[in-house]
Amino acid sequence: MTERVYNFSPGPAVLPLPVLEQVSRDMICLPGAGCSILELGHRTSTFREILSQAQHDLRRLLQIPDNYQILFLQGGSRLQFSMVPLNLLSGASCPAEYIVTGSWGSKALVEARRMGPAEAVWEGGDTNYDRLPPPDSPTGNPAAPYVYFTSNETIQGVQFAREPNAGNVPLVCDASSDFLSRPLDLQQYGMIFACAQKNAGPAGVTVVIIRNDLLQRDTDQLPGYLSYRNHAQEDSLYNTPTTFGVYVVGLVSRWLLEDIGGLDKMDAINRQKAKMLYDVLDQFPDFYRGHAMPECRSQMNVTFRLPSNELQEDFLREAEQRQLHNLKCHRSVGGVRASIYNAMPAEGVTELRDCMLEFAAQHGHSI
Repeated sequence: MTERVYNFSPGPAVLPLPVLEQVSRDMICLPGAGCSILELGHRTSTFREILSQAQHDLRRLLQIPDNYQILFLQGGSRLQFSMVPLNLLSGASCPAEYIVTGSWGSKALVEARRMGPAEAVWEGGDTNYDRLPPPDSPTGNPAAPYVYFTSNETIQGVQFAREPNAGNVPLVCDASSDFLSRPLDLQQYGMIFACAQKNAGPAGVTVVIIRNDLLQRDTDQLPGYLSYRNHAQEDSLYNTPTTFGVYVVGLVSRWLLEDIGGLDKMDAINRQKAKMLYDVLDQFPDFYRGHAMPECRSQMNVTFRLPSNELQEDFLREAEQRQLHNLKCHRSVGGVRASIYNAMPAEGVTELRDCMLEFAAQHGHSI
């Protein structure tokens, strides 16, 4: 197959076509470098310019204050689940607090407990993570070293519309699946991390945005790579970084700034795309059974089931025939998941909506 399909994969996910076209042009020989981006040394002046520009454009997009560092790391969320408590639990007299709203938050808590005291102050497993805590509900201990949450749970399809109320406790966020999809008030956070392969770039690079004062919690006893302070002091060059990943994150950031017009406009586009699909769920609630409670629905991952496994398989086959690929949901939830990240074109979502409407009509549900 050489023709591009509509790729609803939850990650690695669809990338903007202009970015892919730029990558294709630079793959053999990056202008001014005399070699491919894949061959470019990480300590060359050319790569340092790429790194600096990517940091600059991320600061513009998210309006990141000067007292925050932008790091490009490796290891994905799995490594961050350990690095966060290793760096931020040092000297803690009480547990870190975790708001567990889905599979990834649950995995993060398991890893945190290996490193030090951590507890769930809210846990949604009893309802298979179909909801979030009430808005503005405060967390527990004002002396907690940090409060951790996952802004968008990719598997269950629930998303925080705004940040939890952590008071003066540093708020730590796994923003992997909605990073760069909407504006954020960074001053409400102590730290955000995001794997790039949803909205920001290819698999392999993780963006960490961390407030300077939290870097000082490092005890100098950590293995070198696991220290945020080491990475900040070396400007993400403590070891050989994912040079290609940083380069693509920079291209995506520029696409958001120049082609889209910023995160406010990206957010409006994403809301329109999600509404197309949720309108179908609301029109046929007995046929397309949404997993997330309506007030907690994700703008990135639309999850639903059909009345039977047979109908689900039929729907997925019909969708593939229409070039709508990778719609099968994670086994822990089952059913269908449409991941409609930034780079999913509105035409792809429209085609999926039409497929859903026609499939419902085929099974006795009038449009």
